[in-house]
Amino acid sequence: MATPSSRSRRAFFDEVDTGSSLKMRKNQRARATFPFDRIGKRSGGPSHKYRLRTLPRCWSAIARHHTRLAALPGLPANRPDVGETTATCPDHAQIRGVVSAGWRRRLVIMVKAPQAGRVKTRLAREIGVVGATSFYRHASSAVVGRLAADPRWQTVLAIAPDTAARARYWPAPLARRAQGNGDLGRRMQALFDHLPPGPVVIIGSDCPAVRPDDIAAAFRALGGADAVLGPAPDGGYWLVGEWRSPKALPAFSGVRWSCERTLADTVANFSARRVAFVRELPDVDTAADLSCLNGKGARRVHAVP
Repeated sequence: MATPSSRSRRAFFDEVDTGSSLKMRKNQRARATFPFDRIGKRSGGPSHKYRLRTLPRCWSAIARHHTRLAALPGLPANRPDVGETTATCPDHAQIRGVVSAGWRRRLVIMVKAPQAGRVKTRLAREIGVVGATSFYRHASSAVVGRLAADPRWQTVLAIAPDTAARARYWPAPLARRAQGNGDLGRRMQALFDHLPPGPVVIIGSDCPAVRPDDIAAAFRALGGADAVLGPAPDGGYWLVGEWRSPKALPAFSGVRWSCERTLADTVANFSARRVAFVRELPDVDTAADLSCLNGKGARRVHAVP
C-alpha cells in the first residue's frame, strides 16, 4: 500500500507529466491536501475552529505528522485540504502562500553577463571574441526565453559576476540571485543548500539544444531518485538536479572540472544514492561544437569569424 509520503511525491510530479496550464496548476493546488504539524482547538460556538500553530518545513515532515493528525479528536482521518482550510482557518491566506511559494520545483539557469572577453573564452580562441560573445548572448537568451515560459516550474537565474545581478540582459520578472564565489562546484552546491524547499535542477546557458521536455523529464526522474544528471559527450554534464529531502547532497567535492572525468567524479559522490539520467546533450565549447548546431540556437552566429 502506498504511504502518504509516496502518494504525495507521485502526485507532485503528475503535473509534469500532464503539462498542465497555469490555470489548471492553480486549481490542482487548491485541491491538494495540506498537512498540519500541530493543530489546537479553539472554542467558538457549537463547532470548533482550528488554528495552525506551526507549518512543516519540508516534505518529509508531512509524512511524520500525518499519523498524529489522524489521531486528533474531531478531525477527519484524511488530511484536510486547502479548500476546507479556507473556510475554517483564520490564517488561510498565509497557508496558501506557504503552499504555493514554499515547496515547488525550481529550475536554475546559470548565466554570465554577456561581456566581451568574459564568456566562452575557449570558443573565442577559435572564432574570435566578437563571434563568441555574440553566440553566447543569443544562445543564452534563447535558452532562458524557452524554458522560463513554462509554468511547470519556477525559473531562477544564477548570475555571474555578482555585480550583474540587476543588469538588464535578461527578462525583468525572473527571480535572480548572485552565483557567489568559488569554483563551479562550490557555486552549485550553494544553490542546492540555500534555495527554498523543493526539487532543484541546475543547467548552464550554453546548451542551445535543451527543450522544456528535457527539464520535465529531469523533474519526473526525481520522483523516484535522489539525483539526476544529463550527460554531455565530452565526459561532463549539462544538467544536475537533486530531490533535496531531507537535505541537499554534497555532490561536488573533488570533482575534476572540464575534463572527461567530470561526470564520473560527480556520480561517485552520489554513492549509495539513487541516480537517474536524462538524454545526452552537447555543450558548445569549441568551433566544432558550434558547427554541429547548423545554426540552430546560435541564430546569426557561425562556426568561423
